[in-house]
Amino acid sequence: MNTNKSGYLNSDFKLFHLSDKKNQELEFHHHDFNKIIIFLSGNVTYLIEGKAYFLKPWDILLVNNHDVHKPVIDSSELYERIIIWVNSKFIEDHNYDSCDLLTCFKLANEKSFNLIRLEAKLQEHLKDLISSLESSLKSNDFGNKLLGNSLFIQFIIYLNRIYLGNMYVDDRDCLKYNKQIEEILKYINNNLSSDLSIEFLCNKFYISKYYLMHKFKKETGYTLHNYILQKRLLNVKDLILAGDPVIKAANQCGFKDYSSFLRSFKKLFGKSPREI
Repeated sequence: MNTNKSGYLNSDFKLFHLSDKKNQELEFHHHDFNKIIIFLSGNVTYLIEGKAYFLKPWDILLVNNHDVHKPVIDSSELYERIIIWVNSKFIEDHNYDSCDLLTCFKLANEKSFNLIRLEAKLQEHLKDLISSLESSLKSNDFGNKLLGNSLFIQFIIYLNRIYLGNMYVDDRDCLKYNKQIEEILKYINNNLSSDLSIEFLCNKFYISKYYLMHKFKKETGYTLHNYILQKRLLNVKDLILAGDPVIKAANQCGFKDYSSFLRSFKKLFGKSPREI
C-alpha cells in the first residue's frame, strides 16, 4: 500500500467546493486534521478504514484524523462535493461544560460508521447552512471572518445534534465490509502498544495466516503489516506532540527496535521525531 499524508491546515478550517471529471486512481491517504465530506453528485464509493460507502447526494462523511481513506470515482460522471478541513483546536476552543463539539467525530470512530444520511426535511436546513457559510467565506463585508466562524460552529452543532439524536438514516445497504476484518481493525487500533504479530492475531481470531493476509488486503486495500506500522507511527507522532519523550512514545506504541522505528518514522513523515 502507498499511503501518505495529504493536505496541510494552518487555519481554523478550510472549505473547498469542487466539481470535476478526473480519470485518476487516487491513493489511500490520511490527514492530521478531521475532514467532512458532503457528497453532491456523481458515482463515488468512499473507502474508509476497511469499509466501502456507496454515496447518495447530500450524504455526509466524517473522517477522523489518521483515518486511512480514498474515493473510488466513476470518471464518466461529474463528481461534485464540498470538503471541509477541520482544525480540532479551533473546535475545542468553543467547547464548554459538557458540550464537546467533536462528539460526532468521536462517535463515528467508536461506531466505525462514518456516514450521516439525512431525510429530505433535514437536508434543507443543511443546504441553507452550507449556502450561508459559502457566501460568508467569499464575502469581504464587515465581520465576514467572524460570521463565517459562527456559521461553521452552527454547522458543527447541527451535525452533533443529528448524530446524538440518531436523526440520520441508518441505511446499512449503503455499506460493504467484512465483519471479521472490522473486529481485527478495532482490536489493532485499541492495542497499538501490544503484540500485533500475524501469529498472535491469527490465534486470537482463529483464522489462518494466509486467510488473514489475503482477506485484510482484499477488504482494506493495504497489507496488515503496513497498516499496523502506519497507525503506530501516527500514534507516536501524537504522543511526541503532546510532550512525551521520543523513546517513551515509541515504546508505548509497540516499537522495540529504535533504529527500525527511526527509519520508518523518517520515511513516513520526511523528518526525524525531534524535528516535528
